[in-house]
Amino acid sequence: MKAAALALALLLPALPVAAQAVPAACPATADHLSANGGLDRTRAAVARGSVRILAVGSSSIEGVGASRRELGFVPLLEAGLRQRLPGVEVTVVNRGIGGETAKDTADRLAREVEAARPDLVIWQLGTNDVLRDRPMDDFFSDFRRGQPILEAAGVDVLLIDPQRLPEAAKNPAFAGRNPALAEVSRLIGLEGGRVGWAVHGRFAAMSAWGGLAGGGVGPDELHLNDEGYACWAAVTAHALAAALR
Repeated sequence: MKAAALALALLLPALPVAAQAVPAACPATADHLSANGGLDRTRAAVARGSVRILAVGSSSIEGVGASRRELGFVPLLEAGLRQRLPGVEVTVVNRGIGGETAKDTADRLAREVEAARPDLVIWQLGTNDVLRDRPMDDFFSDFRRGQPILEAAGVDVLLIDPQRLPEAAKNPAFAGRNPALAEVSRLIGLEGGRVGWAVHGRFAAMSAWGGLAGGGVGPDELHLNDEGYACWAAVTAHALAAALR
């Protein structure tokens, strides 16, 4: 019933889609986004009335775990930005591929940017690298391999750090992983500040999701559920729109 109501809301143009999809327990604040002196190209695009965003990363960008495609992060982010930036044509291109590591994304980054020609690239990274126990030197080598590609393209960048997993996860592959995920989140924040890229701290934001079903995570203890996607999209849209105005 709840999923059907959300799907119906998406068909009602007179009502804000993102606002209807956001759970009441979701703390949509701008607290977890640091612009780090970036986003100038995206601000200029907003001022012109049209902004194009490319979202790359793994399953949470792709939308795995959502009950319907339109209830994933990217469609809800697009709707949320349109609501918060009235009069601006917002397009968010979804190029998430489930299971990717930073290496996989870096390998295809140039092709994706060339095809999408965005003003802003959202790069979600880190979760799968931790879950696969990749050495941090390898992770950051791949991360930094993507930097000259994005710099050469002249695009803005918003980094999305790893998600938080349930503290009481029963799956041994996920249990006890939050300290490592938190450390990668911290290092991504430092690297974003060093190169002047915006960073959205998803891991920290999820610490306030206790009121969401499953803490925003589905029964597989990894992928976000509908409430998690709705909250993450709302938090991101709220913070990004505030930074762009």
